[in-house]
Amino acid sequence: MKTEERLLARELRAAGRSIKEIEQQLSVSRSSVSLWVRDVELGPEQRARLLEKARLGPLVSGERRAATARETRRGYQEAGRSLARERDATYAAGCMLYWAEGSKARNTVQLTNSDPEILAYFLRFLREHFKVENSRVRLACNLFADHVQRQQEIEDFWLARLGLGRESLRASTVNRFSKYSQKKRTNKLPYGTAALLVHSSQIVQTIYGSIQELGGFERLDWLD
Repeated sequence: MKTEERLLARELRAAGRSIKEIEQQLSVSRSSVSLWVRDVELGPEQRARLLEKARLGPLVSGERRAATARETRRGYQEAGRSLARERDATYAAGCMLYWAEGSKARNTVQLTNSDPEILAYFLRFLREHFKVENSRVRLACNLFADHVQRQQEIEDFWLARLGLGRESLRASTVNRFSKYSQKKRTNKLPYGTAALLVHSSQIVQTIYGSIQELGGFERLDWLD
């Protein structure tokens, strides 16, 4: 039997098959294939085939991983459609809020607003319906130029209103005065804006599925 496998392995190698292909086709160990075919000479066409396969290998593998991830997201969206039919009005309200105000990223839940009550409601939605713990939540503050002296006060305001510790806080960004503003812009938004972030493909894709169910439409680009 080994002799037959060895001869077939050598034939396949001479035809330009890779060690891995031969191993899989014959269901034998890679070390055996390597030993059997190590002295098989390859012509220009066979070498070209192996080089092309080596070049395309990572692309094919990447496409396969991308397709698997897309199907996983599709499954999350289907679960979200079911939740939209099962959950109460607070769930629907949270999903609709995200439809209106949320960032439509693939793998991250992100909602930015200047109204602390909107962020507080949305975080309560995440805690109640997705069991999100504080350790998973990140808060990013966006301050205006006239806020610089009050940065810590503003950060503490958002953290306190949302029930988060400073470990949730990301570095704040500050919009500086432009040379055209003449430093006239002051206190339009006393606490700037803040963004809530939770890195979770499952949660955001579930919300997308729920939004589509509640809204009666299909948005294929939310899968990509």
